[in-house]
Amino acid sequence: MNALPLAFGAPAILAGLIALPIIWWLLRVTPPRPVTEIFPPLKILAQLLKKEETPNKTPWWMTLLRLLLAASVIFALSEPVWNPRAETLTGNDPVAIVLDNGWASNEEWTARKDSAERLIADAEKSGALIYILGTAEKVNTDIGPFDANTALERVRAMAVRSIPVDRQAAFARLKTTLANAPRTRIAYLNDGVDTPRAADAIKSLESLNVGSMLWYQPSITSLVALRQTINNANGLTVRAVRASDDRGQNGITIGAFDEKGRRIAETGLVFAAGETTAEAVINAPYELRNDFHTLRVDGTAQAGATYLIDENNKRRRVALLSGSEADLSQPLLSPLYYISRALEPFADLLRPRSPELVRAVPELLEQKPSVVIMADIGKLPPEAERALGDWVNKGGTLIRFAGPRLAGNSDEDPLLPVTLRKGERSLGGTLSWKESQPVAAFPENGPFAGLPTPQDVTVTRQVLAEPSSDLYDKSWANLADGTPLVTGETRERGQLVLFHVTPQATWSNLPISGSFVDMLHRLVSLSNATGPLANDNSASGSRALPPYLTLAADGSLTPPKGDTKPLLLKSGASPQVTFDNPPGFYGVEDAMTALNLFKPDGEITPLVRPELQFPVTTARYAVDESLPLRGPLLALAALLLALDAIAILWLGGHLRRRYRTAAAASLAVLLLPAFLVFGPSPAFAQHNDEKPGDQSILDAVNVTHLAYVITGDGAVDDVSKAGLLGLSKALSDSTALEPGEPIGVNPATDDLAFYPLIYWPVDPAARMPAPEAIAKIDAYMQQGGTVLFDTRDQDAAAVSFDNSTTPANQRLRDILSGLNIPPLEPVPSDHVLTKSFYILQDFPGRYRGSPLWVQASQPAEPRADRPVRAGDGVTPIMITGNDFAGAWAANAEGSPLYPTIPNDPMQRVYAYRAGINIVMYMLTGNYKSDQVHVPDLLQRLGN
Repeated sequence: MNALPLAFGAPAILAGLIALPIIWWLLRVTPPRPVTEIFPPLKILAQLLKKEETPNKTPWWMTLLRLLLAASVIFALSEPVWNPRAETLTGNDPVAIVLDNGWASNEEWTARKDSAERLIADAEKSGALIYILGTAEKVNTDIGPFDANTALERVRAMAVRSIPVDRQAAFARLKTTLANAPRTRIAYLNDGVDTPRAADAIKSLESLNVGSMLWYQPSITSLVALRQTINNANGLTVRAVRASDDRGQNGITIGAFDEKGRRIAETGLVFAAGETTAEAVINAPYELRNDFHTLRVDGTAQAGATYLIDENNKRRRVALLSGSEADLSQPLLSPLYYISRALEPFADLLRPRSPELVRAVPELLEQKPSVVIMADIGKLPPEAERALGDWVNKGGTLIRFAGPRLAGNSDEDPLLPVTLRKGERSLGGTLSWKESQPVAAFPENGPFAGLPTPQDVTVTRQVLAEPSSDLYDKSWANLADGTPLVTGETRERGQLVLFHVTPQATWSNLPISGSFVDMLHRLVSLSNATGPLANDNSASGSRALPPYLTLAADGSLTPPKGDTKPLLLKSGASPQVTFDNPPGFYGVEDAMTALNLFKPDGEITPLVRPELQFPVTTARYAVDESLPLRGPLLALAALLLALDAIAILWLGGHLRRRYRTAAAASLAVLLLPAFLVFGPSPAFAQHNDEKPGDQSILDAVNVTHLAYVITGDGAVDDVSKAGLLGLSKALSDSTALEPGEPIGVNPATDDLAFYPLIYWPVDPAARMPAPEAIAKIDAYMQQGGTVLFDTRDQDAAAVSFDNSTTPANQRLRDILSGLNIPPLEPVPSDHVLTKSFYILQDFPGRYRGSPLWVQASQPAEPRADRPVRAGDGVTPIMITGNDFAGAWAANAEGSPLYPTIPNDPMQRVYAYRAGINIVMYMLTGNYKSDQVHVPDLLQRLGN
């Protein structure tokens, strides 16, 4: 063992030290440079007599200086390293490097990568094969074996993901890969956080031929995560968790940020000594709390320290109306007593000051409630009824409770989800039960899915709904005999809900049960169409939400990556964070659902290394403490060289005033090599950075091209190309747009981002597009592109969504089943498409009669002077059956290739106009809809 922690990269060069005695001898016998003097003739004559002379010698200090200079250069060239790093791996057995790259690794990811790179360097020396595996990667990711260079590229390309690691899947993949491999060494660079069944996953490696394992485990005492928020009446309660091995008192600061990233509130949170959980309250007004978008722990850059807040975490305003005044002496008999007690913990309750409904309703609606609850109100004044109806249509949720007044109302009530029979059904009455009825299990496709069945709730009286074909779909909760307990329906953008019992414990004991609280909480949380099951009456009770923003590993919100899939929300099931669904916001801008990394009961538990049958060595993530001495030694040599030059000038008498300029120049020349060695290296830009395919990309960007999907049928593809050529010529003749030649694309392989519109002729004989093609089309539509599907079968049957279908229509349904399709509607008469260039009310092609389906626009306010109606974005999909390309197609002379059906020349003219309107709409968006503001702007200018 060396006495000093010193190693040499090229120790053979140290043999040059043998030359030091020779250098010393040469310096001793070599006289110094003669001194130049002015010619003195008389002095020369005086020195004609010979004297005994002794040769001059180099001064001892200069000799020492030059010996040190030579020794410094020799030591520098031998590449010395102080405190060198010991090799971690020895031998030539294959090496499997497993890295935890989940959320807990972000703050120390550099140390993990450095440790992995050192292991790769050690393996490279012996020529060992290397396997690289990340525990938060796709299961089918290639893990090797690799050579050292490829393994190094893999490690450097690996990134931290904002998801938990999946050790079971990762080690199962490693077992499969190494099942037939020879003796293998494993290095596990973990994040120190335990996961379910982690020990079993690691112990499964005992079935392999493992020679040894290196176990890297960091300290996780600094890990903190936010796991729950509760929006109370007085503030937002935030609950946090820290690692269970951190037992000291610790304080953190939590900031609240709005959608634009502005810090609008904060609070301090303190973990008591010995406690792993803590909570704090952000005291802020109701309006400010509803602007909270994210919560973040200051000074921490990892996904667990960020909590996302959606509409379900925001506090709702609930307005209460009753058909009778509250009796202060008997509060338990008040119709609103149990409702108030159930809602107070999670909603702000609004009560009218006026008992008159004609005044109370407008007063409450002015305060913008999310929900209005009416207890046994039978007849509403017409003004109040209209106001409530408009409010529901705009997105409000109206919840009504039955009672004698509602049961006795003989008039048809438009604010009920079902038509009621006059009178009520009671125990022992005309429509009687032999015994009180229990509540049946909640339907799986309703908003109460997942709630436990109320075992202790019985009903003795109810109002009955008239039988109808849609009563089953509107029944959200039923009694054991099948009659509805709660019914509901969607009314435009809002909801109508009816409890068929009273809100007091007179017709049922439901109001005094825990299920009553759960049911009201669920309905309020789904108000404003922002909950996971709002407006969802699908048979499966589930839907897919497209990714909107995803949480990065450092806790920031970023646009979703291409491998992020829609979040599938199922009734009664809590969505899980996975590789396909990282934490983030899913949905659309005005209706987002937050998927957080931590659940309310989440913990941070240290990972415990299990007992293994093969040798395990504990290693640590350490910063490289080795210090290369080559640079400092060369710098010392340059300094000694400069000192030697100064000494020569001094001994030679060249440091006089008249020689200062020359000496400075000599010194600069001597120091120049040192600056060349140790100065910064110039960075030269790569001028030739062109990559394959760049020219085609530039061509697509410089000129607008229309695109069509290549179906594989030459005849269909020729018509598509000819049709888009004809449309491009019409655009050049009629507008300022001069499109380039149409381009055929294969959605599975081509980049679609350069084309504003893709024409897709639906061919029932063609193969079903591959999942990769469907995924790319879905991403293209989400990023602003539009696909025009043309079934070209209007002569057989118009495009419809009823039970009748054609082969092309059926193929279209198969394609759309894999896409995130928004609600569709035929182009309304006031849509931007009807006047984006030409004023049209019909969009014919070769055929006429099939409507042009587009994304359903948001309902507009009923103004007679509104010229157009449209949403904020361009529709991502259009569907027709009129065979647009067949009508646009023309030969080189401009003559049509196919006749229109019926053979009407004006139909082709309108077909071209329809195409021009579509393209102009794609390129200019909804600018026409801004005309609605022209009168207001002119009025302001006039004032």
